[in-house]
Order: sequence, then C-alpha cells, then structure tokens
Amino acid sequence: MQFQLSGQKIDITQALRDHATAKLDRLTRLDDRILSLNIVLSVNKLQQRAEGTLNVAGKSLHAEAAESDMYVSIDKLFDTLLTQLRRYREKLCDKHQREVYAARQATI
Repeated sequence: MQFQLSGQKIDITQALRDHATAKLDRLTRLDDRILSLNIVLSVNKLQQRAEGTLNVAGKSLHAEAAESDMYVSIDKLFDTLLTQLRRYREKLCDKHQREVYAARQATI
C-alpha cells in the first residue's frame, strides 16, 4: 500500500506523520485491499484542514475535515474514511450474498 502525506502552507513534522501512520493501522486492519492513501494537510487563518483520498480495488473514497487543531482534523478524517470503507465493504458483502442466493434459486 502506498501512503503519501503532504502539506500546503505547513511543514509536516514527524509527530504529524506518526499520528497519521498510527491512524492508518485502523484502516489496514479493516481491509487489506487498500491500494493507496493520499492525505493533504493545509492551514488557513483559523482553520486546519485535512483531505484524504483512499483508493480501494474498484472504488475511490474521499473525505475532508476542518478543525482548529490539526490532530483533531486528522482524527475526524480517518473516522470518516473508516465509516465510508465499512459501508463500501458491507455493500460488497450484500451484493455477493444476493448473487449467491440468486444462483442457488436458479439451480432449484
């Protein structure tokens, strides 16, 4: 899996990188088919923003979070991506179960 963390108008410190990497472990535990994750951190006057794009096999998930603290923005970004990834996995599972059920009904 590729992981890229970049910043606009902000230097990415080792502490920010470590915090994002620790949160990344939650995503990789949920799904091992993640291809890449790109995170862009930016700072405006009073707003610290985190944007992320998660590429999974067949789907691209995007989320944004803006707070007054960068660490909180990263936390909310990963929570949103985690929710989207769970929803996507449930959709795939439901689709697979419907296909198996339809195949069983067709053979009867």
